[in-house]
Formats: sequence, structure tokens, C-alpha cells
Amino acid sequence: MQPPAEHVHWLFATGLLLLGLCLLAEAVVGTEVWRRRAWRAYLWPGLAFALGVFMWPVMTFYTNSTIHMLAHGAWAEVLMLAGAVELALVRGKLHHPAWRLAMASAFLVSGAAFLVHEQNAWLFQRSAFLHHLLGWTLVLAAVFPLVRSVRPRSQTAAAGFALTFVVLAVFLYCDRDVAPVFGHISPLAGPPHR
Repeated sequence: MQPPAEHVHWLFATGLLLLGLCLLAEAVVGTEVWRRRAWRAYLWPGLAFALGVFMWPVMTFYTNSTIHMLAHGAWAEVLMLAGAVELALVRGKLHHPAWRLAMASAFLVSGAAFLVHEQNAWLFQRSAFLHHLLGWTLVLAAVFPLVRSVRPRSQTAAAGFALTFVVLAVFLYCDRDVAPVFGHISPLAGPPHR
């Protein structure tokens, strides 16, 4: 028996919230203070990589169409790639600042996957609205990792990058499969769950 898709979204929302809070703590106290404990440097990149690994079972067991499978596979790949690149940067295996562009590309690919994988209009139902909102948020927020790669000490870019994950988590916590959005639900969406 499979749990509803909204439960899986809520689990990933928890992971994104933890990731965002780690990044926000690092942005508030500064990288030097955050990395006084060596393990903290690996915390958020490792969490990003783990979220990518956990996306593979979602792709395998919770997809109902080819487009969903491709979108979840793309998310798994870019999360693992961006997490691995950030881990290698922390470890000192990679040095060039251009490697930080991996996270910007992960944002763009994830945003595009959200937009392509939702084939209903914005006001079809709540999950359709949230998929559009998540997609455009990621596409627009790709500016934060882009600025972080050019200006690594920018507090604005670090805070915006961290808050992007917190906002994405809040959006995912709002997800319900079939529910009205702003009092509107398409008759084609089916009866609301609650």
C-alpha cells in the first residue's frame, strides 16, 4: 500500500527545511564560525546528496506517467550532482569557483522539471498551483547560487540561497493531492480529499 503523494512531498519538505536551516545558520554566524566544527561543513552538501538518493525510489515507485518519471529522475540527478560538487569543494578536491555553478544549474533544471511535469493550469487544483509556484521560484532563485559562485562572501546571496530552501519547504508542506486553491478547483480534478 502506497502512502498518498502528499506524504512523500511532506517528507521531502522536511529535508529541504533542514537543508535551509543549516544554510541559514551558516549565513547568520558566518562560514568561519560555522566550520569550527569540521562535520558542519559537510552537513548541508551531504543532506542535498541524500535527498537526491531518496528521490530515486520516488521516481521508481510513485510515478504515474513517463513525464513524472523523467522529472523525478532529473531532480535526483541534479541534487546528487550539486551535493557531490559541494562536498568536493568542502573537502578541497575541487578548487575552481566555477564548480559552484552546479547548484545554479540544479535550480534551473529542477525549476524546469517542475514546470514541464505539471501539465494542468495554475488554478486546476492546489497541487498544480504549487508545482507552477515551485518551478518559477526555483528558476528565479537560481540567481542566488549564481551570485554565490561569483561573490562567495555575499551575505545577501547566502541568505537568499538559504531562504529559498525554507520557502520551497513551506510550499511543499502546503501540498495536498486534490484540494481547492484560492477557493477554486476544476470539476475535472475530482472531489477534494478534505
